[in-house]
Amino acid sequence: MYDGVVVGAGFGGLATALELARRGARVALCETLSYPGGCASTFQRDGHAFEAGATLFSGFEPHQLFGRWIREHGLDVTVDWLDPVVELRAPGLRLPVTRDRERFIDSLCALPSAPASSVRRLFALQRRVADALWPLFDEPDLLPPLGPRALLRHAARLRAYAPLARWVGRPLGAVLEHLGLLGFAPLRMYLDALCQITVQCSAMEAEAPFALAAMDYFWRGTGHLRGGIGRLATALAQAVEDQGGAVFMATRVKSLTPIPGGWRVETRRGELRARHVVANVLPQALMRLAGLDPARHARLAAMGGRVAQGWGAVMLYLVVRPPSGHGAASHLELVQEPGAPFVEGNHVFMSISGEADVGRAPPGLRTATVSTHVPLGTLSRMTPEEKARHVSAIQARMREGLERLAPEWMESPVHAMTASPRTFERFTRRDDGAVGGIPRRAGLVHYRDLGPREVLEGLWLVGDSVFPGQSTLATAVGGARLAARIASRL
Repeated sequence: MYDGVVVGAGFGGLATALELARRGARVALCETLSYPGGCASTFQRDGHAFEAGATLFSGFEPHQLFGRWIREHGLDVTVDWLDPVVELRAPGLRLPVTRDRERFIDSLCALPSAPASSVRRLFALQRRVADALWPLFDEPDLLPPLGPRALLRHAARLRAYAPLARWVGRPLGAVLEHLGLLGFAPLRMYLDALCQITVQCSAMEAEAPFALAAMDYFWRGTGHLRGGIGRLATALAQAVEDQGGAVFMATRVKSLTPIPGGWRVETRRGELRARHVVANVLPQALMRLAGLDPARHARLAAMGGRVAQGWGAVMLYLVVRPPSGHGAASHLELVQEPGAPFVEGNHVFMSISGEADVGRAPPGLRTATVSTHVPLGTLSRMTPEEKARHVSAIQARMREGLERLAPEWMESPVHAMTASPRTFERFTRRDDGAVGGIPRRAGLVHYRDLGPREVLEGLWLVGDSVFPGQSTLATAVGGARLAARIASRL
């Protein structure tokens, strides 16, 4: 019998398996696909390597989780520190997000009609919030459940948490209104774009502490993984094996059944038994795997309902020729109409490989992953034919935005593939192709479940729909914290 079987090799599952194995537990990791990473994976098509979805990641400073793992496990990955990290483009605006935080703030304040003093007040508040919350990602032991030592450390940090109190349960829009910044369009556009890809909703809706912390995303060890994020996922899977764990790729888990002392895990390759099962899947998928009654697991069912109020992804996977002299990887956020919702092709995130990304494309070419959000609720009300037409229209709008705002990359595209939420569901096995977990819209519900989520005795949920939530780093931190909880029971 295994101490733990982990279902799903996304970064939450990889982190849980690695930390359990490192602590001496007997672990098996099962993944449906033939490669690890889940929503943050790199796949091969027609001789090219594309990012499946997520493309830009934080947590690579030496003191952060990924940075520590790279050092401690000797992971064969290289991080390129780009500058700018991202460039925001809209009609009449190009705003590079530089690695130097103060230089970026200065560039905002230098824009025409910028209320500079209010912008600086916002970023001063934002920094206090970020400095209070990001250390929790650097040291997962500070996250719930809290032991006596962690409680003492939090008590010593109470002054640092003070700026949070006023804004808990309120949207970032309330902060902007308080500071008189609602009318400063470039800042609003930057925050809407940032919030849409981090906390999965607009700045006006986003839970303020989450959004204020997310505003530091580009300055918290954010880098480009040379060769694709799949390099890190593959290296972590190898580290699990190096620590004595078993990794089973192309091994779909079909059901989970409680047995005396643990769980029976039915896979396409046979049966496994474990004292604990960790499911790196969406809540609704776990309910199916374990045959759970929604009436008896109302909170889990409600979580699945909140996921369904979130987003799917419409994608373009391109092979392009780089502009002359352009060797570095690039990440662009493109907004066609700043006053319209940042979804359905109006806002796209474009990540382009660099010449150092050997194996991503033939010499002289680059691969690009281009994504936009589409509301899952909108698609759920459509017939298959209506969905196809809607997705096609979104992809046409995405191409229009690329040609309008990133024309240097679109002069002579070599190859193109399209993908819809249905495609993403096939890639990742996530219901309806959902991305990003639960949108962090303002509300106290986000603080109700702050520790590892135990559904039944020995059955746990990890991933982007449970605390700490979105981002590859956050799911990995949640997995590390869950492993510590399980290890304490073993």
